[in-house]
This record gives sequence, structure tokens and C-alpha cells, in this order.
Amino acid sequence: MQKICVAFTGPSNSGKTTAIVKIAEKLTKNYKLAIIKNDPGDKAKFDIEGKDSWKFTQTGANVAIVSPTRTTLFLQEQRDIKDVAKLFGEYDILIVEGLKYLDLPRIGIFRNRLDESYFPYIKAIACDNSIDLFKYKIPKDIEILDLNDIDGLIKWIFKNGVRDDRDH
Repeated sequence: MQKICVAFTGPSNSGKTTAIVKIAEKLTKNYKLAIIKNDPGDKAKFDIEGKDSWKFTQTGANVAIVSPTRTTLFLQEQRDIKDVAKLFGEYDILIVEGLKYLDLPRIGIFRNRLDESYFPYIKAIACDNSIDLFKYKIPKDIEILDLNDIDGLIKWIFKNGVRDDRDH
């Protein structure tokens, strides 16, 4: 199977993470999935203060935590998305949250209102009934999806995701 790569974008608290989790729960039953999340505000927390791994990362060193069921890597430097994707090794589907300037087919996730500044970067809008779509001038080439229809979002991924073996 060729790799499928797709991205999700949208304002904070729009439901991106929730949608991706629901998609991942279904896809990981049959596919090897990789997820990359952009944290532009550098506010994500990855470890519990006081634990050994937290103490190690506080030194500024690059740290790997290896256990029988997982490997966690803390790099104290920014990496290009291509480098990060390579760290995953083999995967069938890569989902990127954020990085709206990255050239990938992209679903914009919205609740309560659409942010039209995202339109140049997205190929689809996924929203719920909290948005009156008739209030917006949505370009004709942007597909409208139901945010609560996870199977519909997955179908869109398989239909529109980049299918190739290039490194993203």
C-alpha cells in the first residue's frame, strides 16, 4: 500500500484533536497510523514534573525513553516534518494536525463559525450544525463534510489523501 498523507487544520478548540482521535481509533484496527501535531505556541506538556524523564528533559539534552511497549523521543530542537515522518518508520497513513502551509490535502475543522482565512489552504470543511453555511461565501472547490460523520471523514481521506512514497 502506498502511504496516504492528509492534514487537518482549524482554530483552537474547533474539534481537530477529537476528530483525529475518532478517526485514528477506527483506522488503527487495519492500518499503521502516524500522527504529527504542530504546537505553534510551544505549550504542549509531555511529562510529569518530578519524574526521571522530566528531569532528563529539563537538562536540555535530547532524551529517549524506551520501554517494552513504546519509545518516546524528546528532542530539544525543531525538526522538519520530513525528518519527523522518517522517525515513524513504516506507516500506511500520516495525519498532520496544523501546519496549514504544508502542501497536503487538508480538512478544515470548524465549530460555531467559519474562519475564511483558512479557505486557501483547505480542500474540505468539516463542521457541525452550529454553523449556518449559507452565511459564508465558500469556494465551490471546497467540499462540505459532517464533522460528526467519522466514516465520511475517513472516506474523504482515502479519496483525497496524497498517495505516494515521498517523504513529507
